[in-house]
Amino acid sequence: MGAQRWLGVGQAGGNEPGAGARAADRALVGPDPKLMIVFCSEGCDPHAVLRQVNDRSGGVPLIGCSTPGEISPIGPSEGGVVVTALGGHGFSIGTAAAGTASRDLRSAGAAAAGCLSGIEERPHRVLLLLTDGLVGDQREVLRGVYRVLGAGVPLVGGCVGGRGTARSFQLHDDQVLAGSVVAAGIGSDGPLGIGVRHGWRRVGEPMLVTDSGGNRVHTLDGRPALDVYLDRLGASEAVRASTEELAALALVHPLGLGRHGGEEEIRLIAGGDFADRSLLCVAEVPQAALVWLMEGDVDSLRSAGSAACNDSLEALGGDPPLGVLAFECVGRRPVLGDDGIRTEIGEIMKCAGGAPVAGIYTHGEIARKRGVTGFHNQTLVLLSVA
Repeated sequence: MGAQRWLGVGQAGGNEPGAGARAADRALVGPDPKLMIVFCSEGCDPHAVLRQVNDRSGGVPLIGCSTPGEISPIGPSEGGVVVTALGGHGFSIGTAAAGTASRDLRSAGAAAAGCLSGIEERPHRVLLLLTDGLVGDQREVLRGVYRVLGAGVPLVGGCVGGRGTARSFQLHDDQVLAGSVVAAGIGSDGPLGIGVRHGWRRVGEPMLVTDSGGNRVHTLDGRPALDVYLDRLGASEAVRASTEELAALALVHPLGLGRHGGEEEIRLIAGGDFADRSLLCVAEVPQAALVWLMEGDVDSLRSAGSAACNDSLEALGGDPPLGVLAFECVGRRPVLGDDGIRTEIGEIMKCAGGAPVAGIYTHGEIARKRGVTGFHNQTLVLLSVA
């Protein structure tokens, strides 16, 4: 293969002996590997997986994280290990880990972004971020990144937690971390394309956020936010009295945050406070913002997957993709259903011309092509590498 650029993906079940080694062997399809990306089920032993992957790669720079579900060329799965390797000519790689996220998210983002500063200059760059979704407002991480890189460097990645958001770990070289941000700065001679779509559509008239703070929306249009939300949806008495019923309704009716010149940013509603009548969201909803109720179905979310793939491939300017990284919100899975998520991944692979696809299910997605925003919920983010 000489100096040819390549991207390989390997998958192994978590109950397979040496799952990390098996996945790494399947991913290392060419010479001169430059970066290993490891997605590991929280049910696996991450220390063992790291030892096995590093033994096979010879200590190539590595980042990764836990996941409640993996994406690979065999489709969606749970309980396993997925390894992506890229290498060959025309890649420059720098990695970083910031273990201070639980204390200072903004500083952690700034520290992680520094991994781009020392790499060899190439025409195309992207910062890949994997963060602990159980620690604070993830927009603070991106504010720290922006402080270092400005608006010109694209961002992709995701925030992760365990099943039921019970456990999360991040991986960097031979370290297993928690409460951290890990990053890979990728410079490339070939183009890199990002696609971001969610498939949700607006319902009804916009609402003004008249009081909010942190991840809570206290009032909409001057009234208690929970009451406005439930009234707009015509919620039953059962939903108005049950946290479980409210969670089920919120999963298919997130908030859409208005943006100039693009799709709404989606904010997943994590619950409501039945005492103070506020809404709890997964990320900040700024005061004075306009928001909409959103709805979607299997067809609209699957169409968004195809559109995201087309957007990412269009940015490659006609070059065929070596592979695709996918960051899919775990909140989309119940809407799509088991058949829907398998079909969606198959359609992405078909759209990519059979190039390998690897990814994770996330609790928040990171995607910024330009500008200062970049945090999403219930969205699909794709990075195509040519």
